[in-house]
Amino acid sequence: MKKLGFITTLLLIGGVASAATPKDTLVIQESADIPTLDPGVTYDTASGQFTENIYETLWTYKGSSLRAFDPLLASAIPTYTNSGKTLVVSLRKGVKFHSGNAFTCADAEYSFRRNLVTNSAESGNWFLSESLLGTSSNAKDDPSVTFAKITAAVKCNAQGQLVFTLPQADPAFLAKLAFTGQSIVDMKWAVQQGEWNGTEATWKDWVGKDLTGGALDKKPSGTGAYQLVNRDANSILLKAFPSYWGAKPSIKNIIWQKVPEQATRYQAFLRGDADLIETGARANVQEQLVGKPGVAFIDNLPNTVATAFFMNENIKDSALLGSGKLDGKGVPANFFSDVNVRRAFSYSFDYAGYIKDVQQGKGKQRTMLLPDTFPGYVKSVKTYSYNPAQATAYFKRAFGGNVWKNGFSLNVNYRAGAVAAQTAMEILKKNVEALNPKFKININAKQWSQMLTDSKNGKEAMVILGWAPDYADPDNFMYTFYSSNGYYYPRSNWKDASVDKWLDQARTTVDPIARTKLYAQVAQRAYDQAPYMLVPAGIAFTILRDNIKGVSAATYNPMRSDATTGVLWKTLSKN
Repeated sequence: MKKLGFITTLLLIGGVASAATPKDTLVIQESADIPTLDPGVTYDTASGQFTENIYETLWTYKGSSLRAFDPLLASAIPTYTNSGKTLVVSLRKGVKFHSGNAFTCADAEYSFRRNLVTNSAESGNWFLSESLLGTSSNAKDDPSVTFAKITAAVKCNAQGQLVFTLPQADPAFLAKLAFTGQSIVDMKWAVQQGEWNGTEATWKDWVGKDLTGGALDKKPSGTGAYQLVNRDANSILLKAFPSYWGAKPSIKNIIWQKVPEQATRYQAFLRGDADLIETGARANVQEQLVGKPGVAFIDNLPNTVATAFFMNENIKDSALLGSGKLDGKGVPANFFSDVNVRRAFSYSFDYAGYIKDVQQGKGKQRTMLLPDTFPGYVKSVKTYSYNPAQATAYFKRAFGGNVWKNGFSLNVNYRAGAVAAQTAMEILKKNVEALNPKFKININAKQWSQMLTDSKNGKEAMVILGWAPDYADPDNFMYTFYSSNGYYYPRSNWKDASVDKWLDQARTTVDPIARTKLYAQVAQRAYDQAPYMLVPAGIAFTILRDNIKGVSAATYNPMRSDATTGVLWKTLSKN
């Protein structure tokens, strides 16, 4: 009770800690809100860092590996049967939820069915639905989704095992189930709080329902090492769950504080009043934090984000087109449909200069829009380099020579406040305009929410977007970026029939060598057709107080929602 009293005081002093944190307490300061504590609608890293510690999935990533798993609520990692279409999961015994309810197969069955029923645009349940129902849509958008189909896809057998039945083999399915959004919720508790009761009689009332701000957001009950004590707009307090089935955590209390100002977070961190903080750009960290007393800096960590310039082949916003013609005063809506234009732009970006100046030498040019640490990545595929002569040659070929002859004026947007994106656009603008005095690129800042909406509707001519993985499988990147059925297709409108065929084959190919060969074909075709300009990937790092133990290159896993530690909080301790 004494310790809890100290924590409560700590939380109330303007949202910022006023004394060095005790040995059994972890204080985290970040700028973002925490949208939800319900795993069924968790689809952001801010929420994910809490759901992955309050709740548990069937298994999680083993150490720093992106390929191996450790069981959590499963008693062992299962193997596929029935040609990869059936997965029978034996469950851990003697596990309790924070409510005191015993964990059973019924809870797991309910959790996955709940995700398939709700499957809203705000959640990551679309890829669970793809695997189990053959569609990413919910029952409102796809009439093939029925309650009978959902119940057949996931059910408990007579032995109390959870059985998944897939319409076709999915080599990414194990990784998908490690995503924190697929955590197991407490069925009895959920129903008591007014959540879906799991029956066919009521399921249609919950189809596509946004669970953000719902009952389990306010009152979560998981099996994780930490349980919720208190939450308000600027702070969250967790404590160690005394009946946790696993090893008891050394850190007994987790305090999260919303601190929007970076300077304030830096000051608290340097005083020792915060253990982990949102740090921002590498340049700021190296200048203001690295080398200071009590600070540990871990560099050269894997980066699992892929980022690119999108060149939209069907620009649906006339305001960006100017005259709408190749007359030096605008561009046609199909400006980027000419492969020569795309290749010319690809040769106009200074990749090496970006790595040197923006990433301070801590960057890497990838061959494809897939993290180089992921299975399926192919090093041998060619890459573009800054080459004004090649850029000029392709611009002269574009649209039968009219691009070079008449020039163009292109309007592009970048996310307001994103310095790296702005700098990348400025590099491209400078290099393209230097080729021909008739070339003009106008760059403008735009609010992120509006840019996301407009790009989704095909209204951005060129935009820089990234993708962070939901699950550690190449499909999550390759299909997303390159398939005409992928998430990013409306933003680029690039389609290649062979690429679509190869990606569909890869989705059901269990043999990793065969899958990699298919992805190599996709990457080579993408190099040739240049639908994207690949932005060099930064080298990840983390920074924390040096008395925190349990974070290293050997333990850091980029698939964790807590990107600062890359581990579950239960594995941390303090000197």
